[in-house]
Amino acid sequence: MTRVTSLALCCALGCALLGGCTLDPAYVRPVPPVPANFPQGPSYAPPPAEPAAPSAWRAVFTDADLQATIDQALANNRDLRVAVANIASAQAQTEVQRSALFPGVNATASESQQRSPSPFAPGGGSVASRSYSASVGFSSWELDLFGRTRSLTRAAYDQFLASEDNRRAVQVSLIAQVATQWFTYAADADLLRVAQETLKTQQASLDLTRARFTGGVASELDVRQAETTVEQARSDVAGFTTTLAQAKNALDLLVGAPVPEARLPGALPAEGVAEVKAGLSSQVLLARPDVQQAEHLLQSTNADIGAARAAFFPQIGLTGQVGQQSTALERLFDAASRTWLFTPSVSLPIFTGGRNVGNLKAAKAQRDAAVAEYEKAIQSAFRDVADALARQGTIGEQLAAQQALTDAAAQALSLTNARYERGADPYVNVLVAQRSLYGAQQSLIATRLTRLANAVSLYRALGGGQA
Repeated sequence: MTRVTSLALCCALGCALLGGCTLDPAYVRPVPPVPANFPQGPSYAPPPAEPAAPSAWRAVFTDADLQATIDQALANNRDLRVAVANIASAQAQTEVQRSALFPGVNATASESQQRSPSPFAPGGGSVASRSYSASVGFSSWELDLFGRTRSLTRAAYDQFLASEDNRRAVQVSLIAQVATQWFTYAADADLLRVAQETLKTQQASLDLTRARFTGGVASELDVRQAETTVEQARSDVAGFTTTLAQAKNALDLLVGAPVPEARLPGALPAEGVAEVKAGLSSQVLLARPDVQQAEHLLQSTNADIGAARAAFFPQIGLTGQVGQQSTALERLFDAASRTWLFTPSVSLPIFTGGRNVGNLKAAKAQRDAAVAEYEKAIQSAFRDVADALARQGTIGEQLAAQQALTDAAAQALSLTNARYERGADPYVNVLVAQRSLYGAQQSLIATRLTRLANAVSLYRALGGGQA
């Protein structure tokens, strides 16, 4: 018993001392294939004086109803639940792989009965025999001298970290999608309200024109032209009513449950998204969850190379057990019944038909592909931020111009109505002014939605912040 225990301890110590060594290539983070700074110029928002840090989503999305809707989505969205389940699965796989570093100790007990012919039995018959045994030990435990198991464990752990990064990426994307859809619903509500107000105004204008026609002041052409505007407005009301319902359905799908009517916006808020600043350095992109996910997948493939290299070296396995064996159950645990077994084995690959070489080549190719995926993730992130900054740099001026255009169109309609009532302008001028105002109001709503959606896009492009 003492000899076996000492030998097992020596083996375990050797594994502990040598097992930390692996054949993994030294990991060097690839140089980001993007400029060191975000683009600047007339089209882009000016960078802040100090480096900007990612903001928590509650600090970015300040509307209370929007915050409640996002909270509901974080609790119910199925894509996020899948991502969380994938984390649990990856963590379990890591634990399974890590268990190979340790011997699996099993206890066994058995009883065997046998009857066989014997020349010593009376009358040349047979004799019965029984055997009892009980043992504790391990079998085929690989002594990880060249780090194959540790490389596989590290690869599994990096896969687990990548799954956590994916959950963060899904969460940031979900928050951004919910916010965008919430604002889209608000814009659709505004468009429906404008269409309803326009229909009401056009109907009043049609009623007035019919009265003028009856009085001989207006022509039948004026009446028919007024009717076209009414029917167009009625069609728009029906269309925007459908669009609003579909926007609600899309929001419910994102949230994963019906959003209470009280939380739905009645109109686009003047604010609702705090200003998001990107800073100057593009190094902030390295903290994006999807970029970190790509890097952890790259590190996992790097560890796979170490495992493929270790396959060229001998694999040492150990089997050992201690126990008791006796032909009588009552003497099973006597000192004289003790047994032990210790079986080391060495497997040296001599000819594998190119399997190990092929596995190593495949691991290196997968590592090269992971490098390209990592670099592409950074490039995509850089473009996302650059596009959002380009929109942020000009949206304020565009919104001011659109507001001024809408105000001017409203004044033009008022003046045209007055001139028409005095007989100075034909009714067609009123129709043109009405359509100009209607189009300007719709464009103003679209521009306001663009400003809010772009702020959400910049939040998402920068990787979001902690909850």
